[in-house]
Amino acid sequence: MNSAVQGEGNGQPKGGAWRATLALGALGLGGTGLTGLGGAGAQDLAAYTRLAQNLDGAVTARASSAQAALTRLDAAQSALDALAPTIRNRQIVSGLKDAMGGARAALGRTPAELEAQVLLSRGLMRKALYDQTLALLSGAPANGAAQLQLLGREFGLGAEALQALSSDAKAGRLERTAWRLQRAAVQKVSASLTAARATQSTASYVNLARATGWFTVVQDSAGAGGLKVSQFGDALRQLTSGDTAALETSLAALRSGTATFAATLATPPAATPAGTKPAAGGTAPTVTPVPVTPATQTPDAQTPAPQTPATQTPATQTPGAQAQATAGAGAAYVALGRALAASGHADNAAARAALAEAGTALAGAPAALRNAAGFDRLQGAVAGAAGRSALRPTDVQALIASLANVENAAAGQPVSRLDGASTGVSRWFSGWLRVLIFALLAGLTVLPLYLLNLAFGGRNTYWRAIMVGLGLLMLPLFLEGLFGLLGAFGDLFGAAPLRNLLNLTLTQGAYALPVWAVLSAAALGLMAFGFRGLCEQFGLLGTAKPSVQNTTQHTSIDWDEEVS
Repeated sequence: MNSAVQGEGNGQPKGGAWRATLALGALGLGGTGLTGLGGAGAQDLAAYTRLAQNLDGAVTARASSAQAALTRLDAAQSALDALAPTIRNRQIVSGLKDAMGGARAALGRTPAELEAQVLLSRGLMRKALYDQTLALLSGAPANGAAQLQLLGREFGLGAEALQALSSDAKAGRLERTAWRLQRAAVQKVSASLTAARATQSTASYVNLARATGWFTVVQDSAGAGGLKVSQFGDALRQLTSGDTAALETSLAALRSGTATFAATLATPPAATPAGTKPAAGGTAPTVTPVPVTPATQTPDAQTPAPQTPATQTPATQTPGAQAQATAGAGAAYVALGRALAASGHADNAAARAALAEAGTALAGAPAALRNAAGFDRLQGAVAGAAGRSALRPTDVQALIASLANVENAAAGQPVSRLDGASTGVSRWFSGWLRVLIFALLAGLTVLPLYLLNLAFGGRNTYWRAIMVGLGLLMLPLFLEGLFGLLGAFGDLFGAAPLRNLLNLTLTQGAYALPVWAVLSAAALGLMAFGFRGLCEQFGLLGTAKPSVQNTTQHTSIDWDEEVS
């Protein structure tokens, strides 16, 4: 078993086994999930976004700190408490609660087990949003627009695909709306199954869990045929028990069933009259949670899974994969752009909400983008920024640059080392560390001015000009330290008047650059005037060269003496 599924500490497998329990909620809703709902209503989209962001953030944080991951899971639980009352299907709510419990239990084991539980939770979340959104659109299309946009981003649709999805929904073509979403989900199931191998490895384990989560969303579709969630559960049990022969057979069956499913979605359905609900596609059986039993590690588990098309290097990406990566990055760019606009005028609450949307968009990105170098670091950086106080525009700019690098890596294009360095610096030099350092430097700006005045006095015109010039040069640093600190407290305590003081710093936006230039020009002019006057006072400039006697006199001039 490779290092990603090993226990903590010395890096050896913990007990030689995966002790995971995946509660695979194959929820029998009847038909497409629309006809089986007792009623349709809007979900709490803010709670949904917070839940998604914190679950994804827990996976990222677990790589470095189990405690940090637990903090994110606590926040996810709070979000689930707010979301649960707005989910109509109580089986899904129960499944989400079981998966959350499994995620907490997995914290003490390996990061891969936590990721598997999160992938299952995300599948159940998407299932609830998918069913309720389509049901809401069938009864009140105007009320489901916001849910549809979030659903499209969850499915990793790009800008053009989102526009087409919205157009179909507005026109009442629910069959085509469902078809677009089902096709996107099945593509993700297929990509994850392609990446899985009949070996007891972390890559196969996570990819199989990801495929299970995505199939959970569309399990009730008519095109699913005989493909059931229970088959995915069987494959997971075979993987963790080391039964690679049975696993190979199961993977072949899953791939074949998924290919058949995809074939039914190859062409869009015929247009139906506006307001007509999608036809029911058969009833999916209710499956009880499937425990994944511990297994003793086998020698084969030490061998990494062979490289697959889903994990190929950027240089070998096909044009189709490049197009997928570009489309998947579109929704994240939009959300990051909103975050940058909000942080630019110190609306950090809106900026963090937009960053949460960006994290959700990245979580649903195509495999071509997810497998690119730097994607995991980008996800972690977005999650960290979404929970950060004292957010500044430069933090968001670094995230946008990092996304551009990941997109270029997925397309096999060169990446910017400067943007990579900016992202790395922003990851640690931000938030309260940045605030406190600049506050300290702002306090220290008084020291050289005080010492200058103490040493040379304030009666000499030239020394006064030099001192004022130095003060103007250090004024941007002083403004950054003072208003950055006050703005950070305003952000922390929700005090808008204090938070808006961030806009008075000269690093907040482009509007401050001319002010900075004017201050610098004035400082340079005053300092040049002051130093030139001193040079003239000591005879270093001018037409007449001082005599030796005069030179001696000049060296004994009092610094406070006025120049006539």
